[in-house]
Amino acid sequence: MRKKWPWVLAIVLLLLAGGGFLLWRSGFFAAFTSLRAMQDYIERFAPYSHLVYFFIQLLSVILAPIPSNVTALAGGLLFGTWPAFLLTWAAVVLGSVLVFAVARKLGRAFVERVVSRSAVGRYLDVIQRKQDTFLILAFLFPFFPDDVLCILAGLTTIPFRRFFFIALITRPWGLLAASALGGSTLSLPPWAVVLLAAAGILVFLVGMKYGDKWEEKLMERFRK
Repeated sequence: MRKKWPWVLAIVLLLLAGGGFLLWRSGFFAAFTSLRAMQDYIERFAPYSHLVYFFIQLLSVILAPIPSNVTALAGGLLFGTWPAFLLTWAAVVLGSVLVFAVARKLGRAFVERVVSRSAVGRYLDVIQRKQDTFLILAFLFPFFPDDVLCILAGLTTIPFRRFFFIALITRPWGLLAASALGGSTLSLPPWAVVLLAAAGILVFLVGMKYGDKWEEKLMERFRK
């Protein structure tokens, strides 16, 4: 496998580059100017909008710069809460197990070509030692790099089925909230919508300011 993996790596990187290029050519990244623009982008692929949306959410895991929560908001506006959530959930879990399986098959040499050495050094040992506990907490907290952790988990001894179950039950909650906001599932009065929006902004700002500190404290506890 060691002799063959550079060719496999080349194919994987080519597929990723091709997917990113297609998204760029189709105007996907330009559509990030607003939720309305993202909604229009997905809608123009009708009657295949659902398939395109699923593909975008799948790539959001493989191409980490794509924020799946933003596209989940647009999906909620376009398809409604539950269709958007179920499509996103399926795509994110599938993407998680795909990168996990690829990392396990190709090994550390491959991972260090797609993930920074600092991230490998920071998280790999903790994931290996704490496994389930750390992954569950990391997937539930918004300030951890979920997609990177999925790749690194493939280098550990955690069984595939256990990782799949952890991803299945922990990764959807933020996606459900984003889909519900976009789909307006809850019939709330205007004051409640404003209150929720303010709370969301507050959580985001607090996370931006203190997320690194919280992560570091949590990491210190796991290293003990």
